[in-house]
Amino acid sequence: MDGPLTTPCNIQICEVSCDSFRIMWDMNPEDTARATHFFIDLSRKESKDPNRFKHRDVPTKLVAKAVPLPMAVRGHWFLSPRTEYCVAVQTAVRQPDGDYLVSEWSQVVEFCTGDYAMEHLQQLLDKAKGSAGRLLKFTVFYRNQQPDYFDYVRKECGGLMRPALKDNSGSHGSPINAKLQGVFFSCNTEFDTGLPPNDSPYGPLRFQIPAGLLLNPDICLYFADFYCMYTAYHYVVLVLAPVGSEGDTFCRTRLPMLDLSSNPFLTYTAPQRQGEEPLYCHASDVILEVLFTEPVHLDQGSVEQISGHHQLMSLTTANAKKDPSCKVCNISVGR
Repeated sequence: MDGPLTTPCNIQICEVSCDSFRIMWDMNPEDTARATHFFIDLSRKESKDPNRFKHRDVPTKLVAKAVPLPMAVRGHWFLSPRTEYCVAVQTAVRQPDGDYLVSEWSQVVEFCTGDYAMEHLQQLLDKAKGSAGRLLKFTVFYRNQQPDYFDYVRKECGGLMRPALKDNSGSHGSPINAKLQGVFFSCNTEFDTGLPPNDSPYGPLRFQIPAGLLLNPDICLYFADFYCMYTAYHYVVLVLAPVGSEGDTFCRTRLPMLDLSSNPFLTYTAPQRQGEEPLYCHASDVILEVLFTEPVHLDQGSVEQISGHHQLMSLTTANAKKDPSCKVCNISVGR
């Protein structure tokens, strides 16, 4: 009868992506020669279940034939981006009767999956292009807030709206979440008036700034996210960063860059003749959230009360969670 297998030790995790990782461990030579299968157990770190390897969010056990280590573990059906996991391993020898001789479970190792890579964002971008709709003209970017916000900006910040850290709303794997700072603006207009809407979920005061101050040839445009919140309409998150700025450096290796004059979401067209004004257009069928990565002074625009009689608080996207079941805006690498 075969002797017991030794417990795997020195567990190492490497090459971690948003939905895969490689794992290796130490075994004695005899066990390496005997092992026919590996068992990999995963659980989310935040699980409070005392039986951490029976967590409902992931398979109880991944069974794989023994292969040379490190072994790749991948699958968006149980791994999500930017999520902390616990993992442990067993080695096993399949017996002639079909049963397994198994080692003890190894120690538990923790790791965190990564952000969407450029290839995943390109998939998301391709999906977003299909929902953008036709382009409509606009002339101003705008930002709605409560009166207290603008009072604070005037009194404590010298009139400067300073960049704030992007929250975790939208796709969980977006590289800008909780990492990139900026000031959010909108630019969507009403079909019938060509003007910004009269209502806003963010506050009754609106700061408006001429489009050309944020969107011009000295600005780089990046695609950052595409998501919905269990609704029929979708959001596209774009980043505007001055060429060579810290924000531009951050985005350049992480986000797909868009052509300012030719993309489905937000465009700048230079004047064709002397005396003409540039043309600015936005996508009609998605709600654009535009993150400008530099401070913006109130003196560059104006603050006015909007005329809407109600505030649509249900439409706010602050820390909003993406609908994981939507076939329009999800890709097969987690949420």
